[in-house]
Amino acid sequence: MGKKPYYITTAIAYTSKTPHIGNTYEAVLTDSIARFKRLSGYDVFFLTGTDEHGQKIQLQAEEEGITPKELVDKIAGEVRSIWDFMNTSYDKFIRTTDADHEDIVARIFKKLYDQGDIYKGSYEGWYCTPCESFFTESQVIEGACPDCGSQVQKASEEAYFFKLSKYEKRLMQHIEDNPDFIQPESRKNEMVNNFIKQGLQDLCVSRTTFNWGIPVTFDNQHVIYVWIDALSNYITALGYNPNGESGELFNRYWPADVHLIGKDILRFHTIYWPIMLMALEVELPKKVFGHPWLMVGADKMSKSKGNVIYAKELVDHFGVDAVRYYVLHEMPFAQDGTLTYELIIARINSDLANILGNLVNRTVAMVHKYFDGVILAPSKPEEIDQELIEIALALKDKVERKMDDLKVADAMDEIWHLLRRSNKYIDETCPWILAKDESNKERLATVLYNLIESIRIASVLLSAFMPETAEKIQKQINAKNLSLESLETFNGTVVGNKVGTAEVLFVRIDEKKKLEEIFNENQGKNPSVKQAEETLDNVEDTILIDDFAKINIKVGEIVACEKVKGSDKLLVSKVNIGNETRQIVSGIAKNYTPDELIAKKVLVITNLKPVKLRGVMSEGMLLAAADEAGNLKLATVDGEISTGSIVK
Repeated sequence: MGKKPYYITTAIAYTSKTPHIGNTYEAVLTDSIARFKRLSGYDVFFLTGTDEHGQKIQLQAEEEGITPKELVDKIAGEVRSIWDFMNTSYDKFIRTTDADHEDIVARIFKKLYDQGDIYKGSYEGWYCTPCESFFTESQVIEGACPDCGSQVQKASEEAYFFKLSKYEKRLMQHIEDNPDFIQPESRKNEMVNNFIKQGLQDLCVSRTTFNWGIPVTFDNQHVIYVWIDALSNYITALGYNPNGESGELFNRYWPADVHLIGKDILRFHTIYWPIMLMALEVELPKKVFGHPWLMVGADKMSKSKGNVIYAKELVDHFGVDAVRYYVLHEMPFAQDGTLTYELIIARINSDLANILGNLVNRTVAMVHKYFDGVILAPSKPEEIDQELIEIALALKDKVERKMDDLKVADAMDEIWHLLRRSNKYIDETCPWILAKDESNKERLATVLYNLIESIRIASVLLSAFMPETAEKIQKQINAKNLSLESLETFNGTVVGNKVGTAEVLFVRIDEKKKLEEIFNENQGKNPSVKQAEETLDNVEDTILIDDFAKINIKVGEIVACEKVKGSDKLLVSKVNIGNETRQIVSGIAKNYTPDELIAKKVLVITNLKPVKLRGVMSEGMLLAAADEAGNLKLATVDGEISTGSIVK
């Protein structure tokens, strides 16, 4: 019996400009799911590519004094280059200027026309060039596009229309019969209530005022307009034939398991696309997932705001896998994520350098130091081992469940739970103390085997998200068993193997120096860098502790923590409060270790006047409760809620 097929796609990137990190996130997200499905034994086909026709591209090419083809060749090359250096494992990169795509789209248009689903008419309304969309008078907001806010232009022209209204009830029935068809749930509700139930208007599918598009074969004054062209890529890439038997790839992979797209183009993928497929009598995709946006601080990336960040500049500063980790881990399932340089640095220092890198480095170093690099059999177990082993053995199923639900950030959290527990296990077992007594040699060997095996299990799962790092880890521990099935038992590390050389996976970053470096490179133009530079200067509405009744309290997430030098009581934490990251000093070192605090959702007073404690600036306060016996517990949040939420 062959492998079960799994077909996953990104939206195709529009070739009017180089994609920023928010666009790149989609390719990395899709790649992580594709890699995990391959690891799980699926026959995966991962499609991505570029959308290359339209008036916007023709106008831009004219402005640059080049042909539209020269423009799209340049941008498509840049897109593919970015996807490649971000290590995305796509199986096909389609371009809508590919000859076979253009041919199939023209035949799809003709088929829909011949069967009466496309008809000729005229259009008069408001046109948005950036969105390439028409709007009625009631939809336009003060002369601006309701989707992107750009100024719209009055347009009137002959056009062909696609009968969306004919399939409205059938689409609604499909959504009701298939509750997972549109995800997340909030996006489905938006599509149903704001669009389908309001009544669907027939869709303009051709234009005559420009010629950069696929010609209508039976009417050479018209070119096929946007959505029939762009959306069809998901089936033209597989060799769909509207007039006969489709190709082997189409029969093997269609229907798509999931279209992964930005939430801003959900309407086109959940209304236009399924109706088009219904008209063609082609099975609908199983799921359309509208992922949230990656914001810069609290703002959407925009050239007009000067806050666009590109993948290459992030990779130049932090490396591919650090950037992959950040964008995958920091994006919630259904809410927008936040990107700041300050928060990236905090994640690298805490999650990557400290929790992951330090664990691997010191474990491999101890095997070298105590056993000449040889992994010995675990011959002397103790009760303290059991919790670590149970967490390691449960990890595969937990990650699989999260990935089946497309909850990638949650899946990564499960892996980091094992890594944190492994670090704690080192502190509990104290291998350096065991090594001082020859009679403890078997126990020491058992402890180190358990650590190497836990690292192996984590690395196999990590390969979907950070493939280069996973490979480096596996080389350092000389892992041989790398299948998902090998994670079902705690004995996949081969006894007698020699570990490789202990190498640093991630170097801790000096935040101040790195921010200055980035700020200088950007010449002060990027607001996310300015914010980091001006954090202390722009604290508004500060109050003293006596004004407690006026406090502002937000939900924060601790992303990094360490002891304050020279103090037994103080810890300094980096706390993400939604649109920024604060540094907060707290007298809780006797109650919590730094590792225990990572990822905790806490309550933060955000408008206290900044103060220095032991020479370290503190920009807020963590709320906690203490009893008469001196027991102290931080006030944490029960259940899922986004950072930055206001406590009322």
